[in-house]
Amino acid sequence: MVEWTPSDPSGRCVRETVFGTPYEEISCLYPTMGKSYMSWEYYDIKDFYIWMRDNYVWCPFLLCFVYGAGIFVGQKYFATRDAWSWRGTLAVWNLALSSFSTLGFLRMLPQLMHNLYYYGLWGQLCLDPESMVGSSTTGLWCCLFVLSKIPEFGDTFFIVIHKKKLMFLHWYHHMSVLLCCWHSFVSKAPTGLFFGTMNFGVHSIMYFYYFLMAIKSKPKWFNPQWITALQITQMFAGTILSVLAFVTMIRDGDNCWSKPKSNMASLLMYGSYFFLFCQFFFAKYGFAVRAKKEETPQKKSD
Repeated sequence: MVEWTPSDPSGRCVRETVFGTPYEEISCLYPTMGKSYMSWEYYDIKDFYIWMRDNYVWCPFLLCFVYGAGIFVGQKYFATRDAWSWRGTLAVWNLALSSFSTLGFLRMLPQLMHNLYYYGLWGQLCLDPESMVGSSTTGLWCCLFVLSKIPEFGDTFFIVIHKKKLMFLHWYHHMSVLLCCWHSFVSKAPTGLFFGTMNFGVHSIMYFYYFLMAIKSKPKWFNPQWITALQITQMFAGTILSVLAFVTMIRDGDNCWSKPKSNMASLLMYGSYFFLFCQFFFAKYGFAVRAKKEETPQKKSD
């Protein structure tokens, strides 16, 4: 296994996780950015990590079972009742998730850019993730990213109480992303920093769009097709990164931290998302685009 070395030869920002693994604290490497960090962001995730590692077999599956049962019971309940009107609560919910995702993106992106600049793509995919992320600040946000998949189940609550159509893509996405992210986190998958950063970035925009929809203030230029296209781009990038992780693992063997189970899980997850989001996009927007193009010559002739 190739050993991680600090990007700063002086080692002034090198810390150790509670497991004795060295890493560089990102807020120390970039002091100006570090001034924006709050005291709670330096919390060491040791206890959370150990609990999630020791309970990852049953806990996320139980949460998914409760989630699925809640959908079934909720839809049965509202089958004979009027929909609720929680538009105001929905707006607050979406704005909160957008704000959280934006902060998470701003915290994880600098670490990812730093790692790619100093260690390259191979380093991000193959070096010890504990050294590449650490156990506080960025490590904390990686943990919060995974745990945020639990309250995101609340998206479905608003669909059910408003009696909107619940697509397979929606509930499958929520269940599978929790299972995959939880496993990737406890197994220290090197691709996790990529996936968390991308997801936070897309969600910051997506939930803000939903917020604008909830308060009926969506600008005309804010086209929903862009959101789906952005999601498809994320899924495509995730699929490619999963393939690259497989390639580096096979090529470099014991020199690479990537593991077959984590890579297979992320490949299946992102591959299926890419297919389903493309299917959704062309089913919802594909015909409309073609129809618009066909109408254009006729309008000109008129």
